Amino acid sequence: MKETIIDLIRHGEPVGGQRLRGSQDDPLSELGWQQMRESLADHKPWESIVASPLKRCRYFAEELSEKHALNLSINEQFREIGFGEWEGLTTKELQERDPEALKRYWQDPNEHTPPGGERMQDFIDRINSAWEQLLAESTNKHRLLVCHGGVIRAILVHVLGMPNERLWHIDVPYANVSRVVIHHWGDSESAGQLRFHQARLM
Repeated sequence: MKETIIDLIRHGEPVGGQRLRGSQDDPLSELGWQQMRESLADHKPWESIVASPLKRCRYFAEELSEKHALNLSINEQFREIGFGEWEGLTTKELQERDPEALKRYWQDPNEHTPPGGERMQDFIDRINSAWEQLLAESTNKHRLLVCHGGVIRAILVHVLGMPNERLWHIDVPYANVSRVVIHHWGDSESAGQLRFHQARLM
């Protein structure tokens, strides 16, 4: 039986700290760089790296690819979900503006999309399509995807067959690493497995 392995790492803390940050393109803070470097340490099991185009992912991916002489590709489809008018707000600021906004979004994100934001189902469809394309290009390989919390949640929901509305129930801390393994039993038969979901690569 053959395996395809994709490691998913969320970016570290961006400049400005914890905020609703989808398309807002803040780079990593000094702490964020430290979190990512410590998370992966000197491990280098991958054959290549894929990254979101946003600075908090791409800049670290570029450093890592140079360090280990690995090919890096930037994939626009793995950018974070867009929060529209909520971009850059802390949860406290949003609650002061609209106390029920986060609760409504948590309970039914498709019906309560932030003004000007990306509808949850559109985001999930985008990520699922990008993920399936990545798998098609990665058969029997081990690759690293440097991306975002929402992207990792969407991938795990897809791989594990969870309901889409459970997406926000998965905690993905800064610089968290998840390993997804696809087992191949034949030309068209395969099954995905979450091997681990933890604070650093061991």
